[in-house]
Amino acid sequence: MSQVTLYLDEETDQVLAQSASRAGMSKSRWVAQLIRRHAKDAWPQECLNLTSAFPDLPLRDPASEASLPPDTPRVAF
Repeated sequence: MSQVTLYLDEETDQVLAQSASRAGMSKSRWVAQLIRRHAKDAWPQECLNLTSAFPDLPLRDPASEASLPPDTPRVAF
């Protein structure tokens, strides 16, 4: 298990201590739970539920792409 050092101002430390105490857990466990809950590499279910909510929404229009000018040449380094 790794260890992390957090430097918190007094007010933030009091908020952490109170929140952890109300949840009945240590400050370390409370912070770890918060990280697991909010640092996910996935879309929230509310967003995933929207994936089929607009079946007629065009994601791209090939006709309008044909009228775009060609890309500008890039400068070589």
